[in-house]
Amino acid sequence: MRYFSTRDLRQEWPVTLDAALSAGLAADGGLYVPERRPSVKVADFDGLTTLPAIAERLLAPFFAGSSLVPQLGAICREALDLPCPIVALPPSAEGESYLLELFHGPTAAFKDFAARFLATCLARLRRPDDERKTVLVATSGDTGGAVAAAFHRRPGFRVVILYPDGRVSARQAHQLGAFGDNVHALKIDGNFDDCQRMVKAMLADRHLAARFALTSANSISLGRLLPQMAYYAYAALKLRRESGIGNGESAELPTLIIPTGNLGNALAAILVREMGLPIGDIHFATNANRTLPDFFGGGEYHGRPSVATLANAMDVGDPSNFERLAWLFRERNLRQSGIHAHSVDDATIRRWIAAGESRHGQVYCPHTACAAEVHQRLRDGGARGRMLLVATAHPAKFNDVVEPLVGHPVAPPPALAELLQRPSHSEQLVASKDALVARLEQGW
Repeated sequence: MRYFSTRDLRQEWPVTLDAALSAGLAADGGLYVPERRPSVKVADFDGLTTLPAIAERLLAPFFAGSSLVPQLGAICREALDLPCPIVALPPSAEGESYLLELFHGPTAAFKDFAARFLATCLARLRRPDDERKTVLVATSGDTGGAVAAAFHRRPGFRVVILYPDGRVSARQAHQLGAFGDNVHALKIDGNFDDCQRMVKAMLADRHLAARFALTSANSISLGRLLPQMAYYAYAALKLRRESGIGNGESAELPTLIIPTGNLGNALAAILVREMGLPIGDIHFATNANRTLPDFFGGGEYHGRPSVATLANAMDVGDPSNFERLAWLFRERNLRQSGIHAHSVDDATIRRWIAAGESRHGQVYCPHTACAAEVHQRLRDGGARGRMLLVATAHPAKFNDVVEPLVGHPVAPPPALAELLQRPSHSEQLVASKDALVARLEQGW
């Protein structure tokens, strides 16, 4: 399998998966995409029940030609051996609803799956005489912690995290600065889009990328996108099998509702559906940042400054992966492809956090609360059939928002609790490429 930049319209500059993983961002500033979309069938996964096994089968076509092919199974077992339970929500007359919990990893967020996978791949691609790689990552809250955990103390790597000062939760900020060793946190005087812009500018500058041996662990990286496909394939197959439908029979396709910011996680679900696995319409649940809802509502796409919300990990005004999405649907009408987007304001997020236990038996984080609201809107509008909501983070990461609304403490999971006991340190930095260059030159 070859990979091209989304901006290489004539597909003149192919690269291998190994090169795409190592670079993160294409040299022309575009995002890497596969030359073709593999097709799969439910029967291809017969006998496979675990997430690592399903991931290995699903991702095999994308790894064709990579030096990592002999190690793909081991990579999946090492990186994706995390729980992802599907929890039934209270049934209704309109149909069954489920929650796909993706927050059982070491930093209590869905990004643990992809960050561990990318780190495992890059560690295997590294040669003993390679210079130390700098993993440069912008975060709106959860990405940075997941990347830090995945690369912490890995020989040959250092991690530099950029996060918007004052725009992540207190526990997220503590987590980002608590790793130490080869992980360094920079709090940027700006918003997430400023952080993302700085990272993209560094990676797109060939001289600087070579000088600092840069790579990315943001959702612009294929190494983040590909593994996220695995848990959607796992969920789609599990729901189908539990329905008792055989391989040759038609079945009602479940609707997915995915909290969405930079669009990488939701794009992974779209790719799984496009490959042929049983997934129906896909709904993006966004916060007050309306870029995607406005586009899918019929407006022109244009990035805009992000708005600070309670669901801070989705505070993105110009989602990077929209470029990938538009490229993948370049010959089709994106607005007629079973993809929808909805905006949820802070007042509604608060109501769902307060009501989640009584209505669904769940304490929701602010992002998952957006999915719960979209689910309710769809049911109220007459939507029937199976629905799968995606829970992206543990509510304890947002205790300052969640606990006053639910009226009781929310205990952090053990790994997060341990991190919160460590000292935390981060440095202030202005939102400019030059300032970041100067700080990298100083070293650590």
